[in-house]
Amino acid sequence: MLTPFGNPQNLYLYTKFAIPTLEFMGIMLIPFILSVTLIIACCFIFLKKEALEVGDEPVKLPKGKTALYCVLFALAIAIVFRGIPYLIGLIIIPTVLFFVDRKALKSVDYPLLLTFVAFFIFSGNMARIEQVKGFFEFLLDKNTLVFSVLSCQVISNVPSAILLSQFTTNYADLLIGVNIGGVGTLIASLASLITFSEYTKHNRGEALKYIAKFSAFNFAFLIILTGVMVII
Repeated sequence: MLTPFGNPQNLYLYTKFAIPTLEFMGIMLIPFILSVTLIIACCFIFLKKEALEVGDEPVKLPKGKTALYCVLFALAIAIVFRGIPYLIGLIIIPTVLFFVDRKALKSVDYPLLLTFVAFFIFSGNMARIEQVKGFFEFLLDKNTLVFSVLSCQVISNVPSAILLSQFTTNYADLLIGVNIGGVGTLIASLASLITFSEYTKHNRGEALKYIAKFSAFNFAFLIILTGVMVII
């Protein structure tokens, strides 16, 4: 939530509106602190104490590959912070992986990337329809933060960021809205859907129990976070 590369919607809005890094982190500081505080409080109140078990087998990393990946990671971070042009990373990183670790390239979720491309095309087309543009601009002008939070509950936070960014210049409220809007319904964030899928894979027959507990915590977070940020 706090950094431009913390999640996809942050990275998109950070690039779309060319938000200065310190300003970006300043916008997200209060919701970040509040979110972390709520999570820690819930851990203390609701989680049972369990012994932590760690395997005895030592983990050995290949020094050469580890060093190379650290360099590529640093390159990616430098690109995000606009220190290096995207085109350089787009050429260097896939080329290095092609020769060093082709499995990494094969494991990329390409359908998901194409989905994002489709969202960009869809939102661009929507922005060209005057009636749609006028409708969204009217709603966002009333309250960008609240409407973006509500949008996330229906079409998830990344699509909301891509779509709504076409109709407002109030990137601060939009940024906060699509971040705290990630809690709430199960579809408010792709991460929540992935978590749900993994949980039900290992805990058969407990889907409804999970959804009930998930919804209780998430809507509580959503109400608190939205309420505080609207007041501020």
